[in-house]
Amino acid sequence: MDTAQHATPATPPAAATDGVVVHLPEADPAWHEAVLRNTANLIRALEPGAVIELVTHGPGVELCTGESGLAAVLADLQSAGATVCACANTLAARGLTAAALLPGVTVVDSGVAHLVRRQRQGWSYLRP
Repeated sequence: MDTAQHATPATPPAAATDGVVVHLPEADPAWHEAVLRNTANLIRALEPGAVIELVTHGPGVELCTGESGLAAVLADLQSAGATVCACANTLAARGLTAAALLPGVTVVDSGVAHLVRRQRQGWSYLRP
């Protein structure tokens, strides 16, 4: 998989347990829009600098490839401070590389494993 243009998010220090990981496995563009709106609202409501990751896998990866038609909304969310992650397993299953992702999307080895790791690190889990 080509990851040259897309970085993998760094694991935060053990003390950084105030992050929120948002889970998106669905394909529906209307649902993608709702999740992006919920995540933007979350960023505005939490303390400045709150760490937010939106993790996509399965059909949810379509948000990261632009298939949902929400590239501008996704870019706004990233500008507001959210990290958007795509599952490498899903990309491989679909015959895609990181080059197929929108700018700024990071690749994680496994979307579901990333969700579990973040929860073990004390992050809050949200599935809107």
